[in-house]
Amino acid sequence: MRQPRHPGTEEIELANVLSALGDPVRLHIVEVLADRAEHTRDDFEVALAQSTLSHHMKTLREAGVTRHRNEGTRCYVRLRDDVEELYPGVLGSVLAAVRRS
Repeated sequence: MRQPRHPGTEEIELANVLSALGDPVRLHIVEVLADRAEHTRDDFEVALAQSTLSHHMKTLREAGVTRHRNEGTRCYVRLRDDVEELYPGVLGSVLAAVRRS
């Protein structure tokens, strides 16, 4: 299985990051990933079709929020450090707001 394409650091734009975070399912995914560990798709407890979850994962990857790594038939996902380096506090602030609501 080939590895997915990730945008370079210079391609990550704040508007795309915020847009990707503007969906409750994707916010849930980012909440799970906030522990900074790699996760498989089984770790995200969402009542969605696999294709819909894949769409949300792709949106986060293309925005530069997550990094995906294929190993055999498994896909491992984690948050990218680039977002925090480029836009300090954005993910933390968004997650804190989600947890308050």
